[in-house]
Amino acid sequence: MRFSLGAFSGFLIAFAAAAFLHASAQTSIFLTPVPNVPFTAVVEVQRTAIRADGSVVNLKSIRNLARDGQGRIHNEARAFQPANSTNTPEIEHIHLYDPQTRVSTEIDVRNRTYSAHTMNHPPSTVPPTVRYGSPSGTGIPQNDFAKEEDLGSQEIEGVQARGVRETQIIPAESSETGKEITVTDEYWYSDELRINVLMKHNDPRKGATTLTVTQITRGEPDPSQFQIPEGFTRAER
Repeated sequence: MRFSLGAFSGFLIAFAAAAFLHASAQTSIFLTPVPNVPFTAVVEVQRTAIRADGSVVNLKSIRNLARDGQGRIHNEARAFQPANSTNTPEIEHIHLYDPQTRVSTEIDVRNRTYSAHTMNHPPSTVPPTVRYGSPSGTGIPQNDFAKEEDLGSQEIEGVQARGVRETQIIPAESSETGKEITVTDEYWYSDELRINVLMKHNDPRKGATTLTVTQITRGEPDPSQFQIPEGFTRAER
């Protein structure tokens, strides 16, 4: 079966730790399937979630990323756990994609199953949330309730990245709190790796999330990371 690009959500995996942890759009790194830029890395995720009763819970997780010279990707989803935990988060899901065949594979690690689909169109080679640090350029248009701020460049984990901060002002009558709310999103994009290497999201009503790409190792990953694990069966449709 073939799926349209609009149905392609494997790169933007939503992770929910519990009912009170409704995942925002800023919960994963979009791993672009571009060739000739192989690397492996670990995404460190820090999340502060605000429960319905106003209490705050601090969580963390990690995700392993890999892209080989052909542009094939390996992108994990792991469970959230308390920020003070010393355990390694459990792998829940793995997404594989091969840009040469356009086969997208979703692996359910817990149930030891997988599904594979051929995409009608290749996904984008830049993250959907990438901004180029130019308030008058290719970013979100200025309006009365949102603005975009150029943060310049800095080195993050050994690569140069350009940053932009997007700020949305939600009027009191629309914020569900009776007060004006400021929501911010920050993106740091590496031209070298073609991914966002740092993302920050803050909404005073729900909490904050920070994703940082760390332990970047240039070179070809282990080829086994782009294969379906032995013993996994194809899920029935």
